[in-house]
Amino acid sequence: MGLDKLTWGHIKSIIRNKECIFTLVDIANTCIDLGYWPSHFKTSTMIVIPKPNKTIFDSPKSYQPIVLLNTIGKLFEKMIGECLQFYMIFNNFIHHSQLGDLKQRSTMDVGIVLTHIIYSEWVKNLVTSTLAFNIAQFFPSLNYQLLSLILDKTGLN
Repeated sequence: MGLDKLTWGHIKSIIRNKECIFTLVDIANTCIDLGYWPSHFKTSTMIVIPKPNKTIFDSPKSYQPIVLLNTIGKLFEKMIGECLQFYMIFNNFIHHSQLGDLKQRSTMDVGIVLTHIIYSEWVKNLVTSTLAFNIAQFFPSLNYQLLSLILDKTGLN
């Protein structure tokens, strides 16, 4: 639920009516044509929710911040983002090795690109290695001294 008190369920029931879809698209297109983004789409409120299964709440890691935005504004941003991404991919504006957060790109694509890079280096009689991190919670808890030692040992620092 956003600041406008609409849920995605509300939005889904609205867009079942084709006339409403066209009206929403017209509003989004008008915003783009005018170069104007209404201020109520820019307003946000953060709420902080305690994480489940936590017994002590004296650390920021014990809470989950959630930002509430205007639901229609989020829908418009999603529509615009989808269109931009389609046109960028269609017109080859994105390098073929860029795979993160793109539609029609999968983990399989990453594996194929990585395999291609490794085989290309083998043809040149070079040794290749890969260092992978699960970055979901990586950076807040990163031990920079240990990372520096790893990079020194591998000659990457």
